Amino acid sequence: MRRSWIIFCLQAFLIVNIVACATTINQQPQKSLPTPAQVVPKESAKRVVALSTIAADIISQLDQSKLVGMTGSNLFNNNSRFQNIPRINEGRTPLNLEKVIALKPDLVVAPTGFYVQEMGKLQQLGIATYTYNLNSWEALQKLTQALAQLIAADPLPLINRYQSFLANKPNQQYSTLVLVSVKPILSPNKNSWAGDLLTKFQAKNVTADLQEQSQFRGYVTLSPEKILQENPEILILVNTPQPQSKTELLKSWQKEPFWQQLQAIKNNRVYIFDYHGLVNAGSIDAIEATCKRLRLALSGQ
Repeated sequence: MRRSWIIFCLQAFLIVNIVACATTINQQPQKSLPTPAQVVPKESAKRVVALSTIAADIISQLDQSKLVGMTGSNLFNNNSRFQNIPRINEGRTPLNLEKVIALKPDLVVAPTGFYVQEMGKLQQLGIATYTYNLNSWEALQKLTQALAQLIAADPLPLINRYQSFLANKPNQQYSTLVLVSVKPILSPNKNSWAGDLLTKFQAKNVTADLQEQSQFRGYVTLSPEKILQENPEILILVNTPQPQSKTELLKSWQKEPFWQQLQAIKNNRVYIFDYHGLVNAGSIDAIEATCKRLRLALSGQ
């Protein structure tokens, strides 16, 4: 009974996080509220608070001196660049607006649809805000260029680094299915960060053109029958933000009735990927690591 409860909690945690597929945030979007309009600082920002890990990473790499506060994440626990940066919140802890204000930022960055009320209050206090939606490679480049402009930094070194991640793409297209949760069975279509990344590496994402029938933007709910119908050559399983062992993850999928019938299983073309980098952009290093793994997996290695 206890084990079943733990598994249920992990699945629920993953599903909530999928909504924020390009950020490391565990708070659900406030869909009922309009996102505040962008308020650009009158001069280049000198004190920036980043309410996502990818925004914090980009700002830090553009100009370390400009980042004065960030959302917490285990992604950066051992990264010396972030050791002395105050954490505004972490995990499912609500955003502490007083902490943000105490840092005296002249710019606060957050993903679209998150912290809507707080961002509105910051604007009322005269603090500039910038929101973004990271659901594609082009959106990553746009975010980097926008942040660089806001803090008067040069985006070119980072843009060039991103391009290096896409080198040596596989030549052959394999039908590929990414599975990010068991109950419900969710897979990214082309309107998600994961779906766009698959396209960049020539993968034939079998759910790319399926219409979203789940409440999670960029993700579709699949039936076992649909999975058997598509019968992918490559299967990618995504580990949870609080990772299980590979053995535990595989066991959770092996119970599904379609498992042994898939050609990906028969040909031993099953790969386990981290949540950060594929489902949730997370950090630049996570993106780079995911690109390397995709290159190998989709090249048949």
